[in-house]
Amino acid sequence: MADRPISLSKHRKARARAEKRATAEVNAAKFGRSKAEKLAERQQQTRDATKLDGHRRDHDPEG
Repeated sequence: MADRPISLSKHRKARARAEKRATAEVNAAKFGRSKAEKLAERQQQTRDATKLDGHRRDHDPEG
């Protein structure tokens, strides 16, 4: 047994904080990207699509 008494409510709160922190880390790894990273990726995709469309040949069935 422990030499001094412990506060069970503090222990429960600490355990709940640790669980929330672990969940947050999992979610950050799964979904977490900064707004700047999301914006940069969107801009790159737009540039890539524009470049691809610029290199596309038009298919004219009549001529």
